[in-house]
Amino acid sequence: MKVDSSELQELLDFAVRLAREAGEITRGYFRGAFVAERKRDGSFVTAADREAESHLRRSIEASFPDDSILGEEEGEREGASNRRWIIDPVDGTYSFVRGVPLFGVLLGLEIEGEVALGVANLPALNEMIHAARGLGCFLNGEPARVSAVRSLDEALLLATDFGTCQRYGFDAAAERLQARAAARRTWGDCYGHVLVATGRADVMLDPVMNVWDCAALLPIVEEAGGTFTDWDGRRTIRGGNAVSTNGALFESVMETIREA
Repeated sequence: MKVDSSELQELLDFAVRLAREAGEITRGYFRGAFVAERKRDGSFVTAADREAESHLRRSIEASFPDDSILGEEEGEREGASNRRWIIDPVDGTYSFVRGVPLFGVLLGLEIEGEVALGVANLPALNEMIHAARGLGCFLNGEPARVSAVRSLDEALLLATDFGTCQRYGFDAAAERLQARAAARRTWGDCYGHVLVATGRADVMLDPVMNVWDCAALLPIVEEAGGTFTDWDGRRTIRGGNAVSTNGALFESVMETIREA
């Protein structure tokens, strides 16, 4: 991937603005009156998801008509350029539906197949985290870094749902990690990965992830000094699952998973 840093900064600024606008849309629905429908996979979808994604897509198409777009709700529109925007309009829809503020708007950009930037807007928490390759990671405009914790017995371990780890065959690994960690919490979905990137947690487990769940998070966690991989330790947004660490704990986490 070759892109000028000034161009990348312009694309990042554009993505931050769009994520903020989409966040205002979702915040307008949050804790209000809306209908939550079930999709085929059993997950929720609301008017907030649909309206936020439509806004993002229209804005991208207006500014970069040749770029491809992949979104959770409307699928893929192929373009003619080497760039693809990847959208999750409400990551953590279950939290959103239940009135819990741990949801976010995720926007990532691939250039020549490599994720170049990511933005996560947590509108109900007033937290905006963004990163681009080589430009660093920032939380509300301030530099963000992972923690310095170097031992699992001092680590805060997160998961969206430890029960889901069992359903997807990761129960033994999750149990071992829980036993070794200092504390365990289920501050999940994108928020868990953001907590790792900002040094407020040390490891985040997700047993099932789609590309639109991962695309924004990989550059955010990496630019903050951490690792974002699948459960096999591969750096990818297409592994179907994800593990974020502060980097110092990566080998210990992977060794524990392999032992299981």
